[in-house]
Amino acid sequence: MQARISGGRDALLDRSAHVVDPLHIGPLEIMPPIILAPMAGYTDSTFRELCLKRGCGLVFTELVSSEGIVRDNMRTLNILHAGSDERPIAAHIYGSDPDVIARAAQRVEMLSRFALIDINAGCPVPKIVRKGAGVALMRDPAHLRDIVRAVVGAVSLPVTVKTRLGISPDTMNIIEVAHAVQEGGASALFLHARLATAGHGGPVNLDALRRTKAELSIPVIGNGGVGSAADAIRMLQETGVDGVMVGKAAIGNPWIFAEIASALNREEYHPPQASDWLDAMATHLRGLYTA
Repeated sequence: MQARISGGRDALLDRSAHVVDPLHIGPLEIMPPIILAPMAGYTDSTFRELCLKRGCGLVFTELVSSEGIVRDNMRTLNILHAGSDERPIAAHIYGSDPDVIARAAQRVEMLSRFALIDINAGCPVPKIVRKGAGVALMRDPAHLRDIVRAVVGAVSLPVTVKTRLGISPDTMNIIEVAHAVQEGGASALFLHARLATAGHGGPVNLDALRRTKAELSIPVIGNGGVGSAADAIRMLQETGVDGVMVGKAAIGNPWIFAEIASALNREEYHPPQASDWLDAMATHLRGLYTA
């Protein structure tokens, strides 16, 4: 179901105007529909728990190699560690071989801690792209469809895909890619509304996000440029997406989820006090030390 918020653009900061539906991905209900993006080096177990306790509806692991999973690489498997309070959580995996990714997904499902499996088709990091993974999968939508289909056929968990608008301005093929993802059986699409060449900076293309949402019957979750409650509400209102994903803005400020949730729930937001910051810092440091 498409996220619905009453009111027009002039009501973006009018607390009485904000009503949003839960996000449904397969049997999973996510409320509020505010999600922590996967970020290598940041979204470790302790940080994910901090975000969940502050209003985040769903968290993602860091990027995990499907090859590493099937080879029982301990460093890779450690990334899949999740505490008992980290629910719901998605496993965020990458690769280019349908069979390998499917077998990795089966291993992930056997851990019995993940609510869904997400396939990365948007990472622009050169070492990932050189392997034909990440955003390189956008070059061949049919191959990406085959990967999604293989994973969907291998597990009972919902399968989703995280991608971008395209690799470069002359190859912005998100509509074709989005249809391939849906045809493969994915339960939702997480869309970073920037090109790979833009990295993580610059303006987001809300019009392209809106057009992609209009093309699909599965949920679409918007990502990119969400740094405040106003940003989240604007994305929801102007594109009709079913949820928003927060990335860099959560680093050092897990309360951004509470800020957005308060706005969506028509509640007054109470910013963290100095004692809250100190408590969160101490919790994170303890988690890093004992990991």
